[in-house]
Amino acid sequence: MRVSLIVPLLMLCGALGVALATAEKPLQTVASVDLQRYLGTWYEIATIPARFQKGCVGVTATYTSRPDGKIGVLNRCRKLTLDGEEKSISGKAWVTDPKTNAKLKVQFFWPLRGAYWIIELDPDYQYAVVGHPGRNYLWILSRRPQMDEALYATLLERIAAHGYDVSRIVKTLQPETETAH
Repeated sequence: MRVSLIVPLLMLCGALGVALATAEKPLQTVASVDLQRYLGTWYEIATIPARFQKGCVGVTATYTSRPDGKIGVLNRCRKLTLDGEEKSISGKAWVTDPKTNAKLKVQFFWPLRGAYWIIELDPDYQYAVVGHPGRNYLWILSRRPQMDEALYATLLERIAAHGYDVSRIVKTLQPETETAH
C-alpha cells in the first residue's frame, strides 16, 4: 500500500517543483518594442481581474505620444454591459528599460505607479500580452475587439510558460466589431 502512494506523491512533488521553479524565474519581456508602432488603441481580450477594473466590459487602452517624451494613456470601459455608462481614466507611461522599451511604468494617480511589462508581442503589432513582474496582473490585448480562439489558446500556453496561473485569466466582453469613441 505504501509503495502505491509513493509514486503519486513523487509525481505531485515533481509537478509542484516545476511550477514553483517557473514562478520564481524573473519575468521575461520581449527583446524589443517599437513604441511608435505600439501606439494606438488596443482592446482588452482577457485579464487577471484587478479591483480597479471591477464591472468593466468593452475595455480599451489608447496610447499616444506626449510632447514631454512620455506616453499618454487613456483607458476606457463600459460598466457591466456594452451599453453601460462609459468610464475613463487618463495617465502617463514612461520607459524604464531603454535597451528594449519593453518595461514601462504607468501612473494614473500620483504617487502610485505600476509596472507594465510587454511579455508577448506580435511581429505586426496585432496582439500583445502585458504582465507585471510579480505576476499579479496580466492583460491580453488586440488591435481588434475579437481574437481568434486558436491564437488565444496559444497565448495562454505562452503565458503559462511565463509562470502565470492561467486559471486566473478571465475573458473580457467586447463588441463584435470595432467601436468609435
